[in-house]
Amino acid sequence: MDEKINEFIKIINESNNIVFFGGAGVSTESGIPDFRSKDGLYNQKYKFPPEEILSHTFFMNNTGEFYKFYRDKMNSLKYEPNITHLKLAKLEKIGKLKAIITQNIDGLHQKAGSRVVYELHGSVLRNYCMKCKKAYSADYIFSNENIPICECGGLIKPDVVLYGEMLNDDIVSKSIEAIKNAEVLIIGGTSLTVYPANSLIYYFKGKKLILINKDFTQMDNMADLVINDSLGNVFKKLDI
Repeated sequence: MDEKINEFIKIINESNNIVFFGGAGVSTESGIPDFRSKDGLYNQKYKFPPEEILSHTFFMNNTGEFYKFYRDKMNSLKYEPNITHLKLAKLEKIGKLKAIITQNIDGLHQKAGSRVVYELHGSVLRNYCMKCKKAYSADYIFSNENIPICECGGLIKPDVVLYGEMLNDDIVSKSIEAIKNAEVLIIGGTSLTVYPANSLIYYFKGKKLILINKDFTQMDNMADLVINDSLGNVFKKLDI
């Protein structure tokens, strides 16, 4: 493992055009639960399956139940960035990292100081009225015990991509462009099972593809370097 991490450090040191693509595993070390591990949200017991709750249809038809789950399980305001978030922000600051593409909705990359962050699945930090489009803060949503209603009477929805909704075309286009132009693509903390996010890997034409994940992924055979370890254990070795 040390040899692989040393190779990772060497690749980072020799490149000034890196893109990072991350999933839930980036934030688990901050205390935020993931979805698909044995202790993840999808393996916990609720009145309704989490995958059903986090769908557009459920949001529209069972808004009260949606918000009960959302406030209980999706509030990331109390969490802080971990070593991976902080090291990525430093890599951007020194000009090596050009973009972060994330499947997470917690806003921790920005909290760590990263500026170029493409949020494929949106963010809990943004909320808007479905009728008049007025913006509302995350504090307003998470501190409100009732279904949040805009002053115009419209329903307020978190700016997160639910099952049954399309990804934002502009964010996807910028993500593809960043991956196409990258010399090094680091994929970390994701099982690469969620479509269409997992398909973005095929746009990479650069020199080094690095996969960092605790478990095997279906894309491991495509990578130049695979490290089966936690992101924190890997990124804490970066001397920046």
